[in-house]
Amino acid sequence: MPAPTLPLDGSCRCGRVHIRITQPPLMTAACHCRGCQKMSSSAYSLTAMVPIGGFEVTQGDPVVCGTHGPDQDHMACPYCMTWMFTRITGIDDFLNVRPTMFDDTAWFVPFVETMTSARLHWVTTPARHSFETWPPVEDYAALMAEYAAQG
Repeated sequence: MPAPTLPLDGSCRCGRVHIRITQPPLMTAACHCRGCQKMSSSAYSLTAMVPIGGFEVTQGDPVVCGTHGPDQDHMACPYCMTWMFTRITGIDDFLNVRPTMFDDTAWFVPFVETMTSARLHWVTTPARHSFETWPPVEDYAALMAEYAAQG
C-alpha cells in the first residue's frame, strides 16, 4: 500500500471548503454500519484516521451534519453538504477524514473494515483485518503499529 505524499490537500464537492493533512494517517478503514451506509448513500464509508495536529481546514467553515453528538459530530460543507470529516467525542488525538476528499486518492486502501455484521451481502473490500462490530479498544495500538509498519 503506497504512503500518501504529504501534504494532502482536498475539498468538498463544490470547492467552498478545503482541507489539508500534514501527518500520515494512523490507520484507514471502511465502515459497513447502517449509519455510514445512509450518510454516504453507499455500501460503506471510508475513513483515514488523522492526527488532530496534522489536520486543518484551510478554507471555509464546515458545519455539523448527520449525527449531532453526543458521541460524534459529522462535519460537512454548509453549501453542498459533502460529509468531509468526523470528530469523535472523547478522542482528542485523531479525527476521521473521508479520504475521497483529497485530490490524490491513489494511496488509500482500507486497512480494517468494521461493522461487517451490517455489510451488504455482495460487498467485499481488500481490508487486511475484518471486525463484525468495532475492534476491541485494546487492539487499536497494535493495529495502528501494523498499519504504520507497512507504509
